Amino acid sequence: MAALTVGVLGPLLVDLDGRSVPLTMNRLRCLLVGLALSPERSVPVEQLTAIVWNGDLPVHPRRSLQTYVARLRAVLGADRIRTEPAGYALKVPADGVDALRFEGVLSESTRTPDVAMERALLDKALGLWRGEPFQGVDSEWLARTEYPRLLERHLAAVERLVDIDLEVGRYHESLLAVEGLIARHPLRESLWLRLLKALHRLGRPAEALQRYEQVRRRIAEELGVDPSAELQEAYTDLLNGGRGVFAVGLGSGPGSAAPSTMDEHAPTWLA
Repeated sequence: MAALTVGVLGPLLVDLDGRSVPLTMNRLRCLLVGLALSPERSVPVEQLTAIVWNGDLPVHPRRSLQTYVARLRAVLGADRIRTEPAGYALKVPADGVDALRFEGVLSESTRTPDVAMERALLDKALGLWRGEPFQGVDSEWLARTEYPRLLERHLAAVERLVDIDLEVGRYHESLLAVEGLIARHPLRESLWLRLLKALHRLGRPAEALQRYEQVRRRIAEELGVDPSAELQEAYTDLLNGGRGVFAVGLGSGPGSAAPSTMDEHAPTWLA
């Protein structure tokens, strides 16, 4: 059987034995992604119809789904999709789906006791991202369920990588990473906390205080609340010279560690 790979961490990519397979119909794209996220496992008809029709179901959902399964089989091969008692299953290895490969590498990173290896695995996992998940796949079900879950794992992985980099002196690289994400997630306070830490470690406390005031105002205007206790504690620490929370696990002071060879460039997974 021809090798199948499916990429959903960015614009949809479908590759069959080295040949790109264009899927021009959105419902076929939705169906393929719905199956690919559970490789070799039966996906219930009810779930697939919700993914494909965005809640606006046809008069005969099961019959309509059968029609689209037949069309997808015509593109991928008749034996690529198995009919199961309660649904359908796609024959594709888990490592043939980039979202599942991403999660597998992340899980591996949490099991290694070696920080350098953990960082390498995080970088490998983040390198699989080519943009926003499910680009070109218009499915409310995926946008409501899978998209937020994958995005949260991506952001948490970046934050863990930044924490590691802060500990070993990659301050410029850490700053670039969090600034790029704050532009897209301006109310995620855990990113702002790492931004303040990076600025402090770079010896730019005045700028860190300015950026705190920036996020404080934005949170007040958009959410009507104060920053989190953790962010407020970081602000107090900055006022006191950064001898509290910022001093823990971050080296002996600005410039104390050898600079990263990548300091002047954004990480490849932010491009």
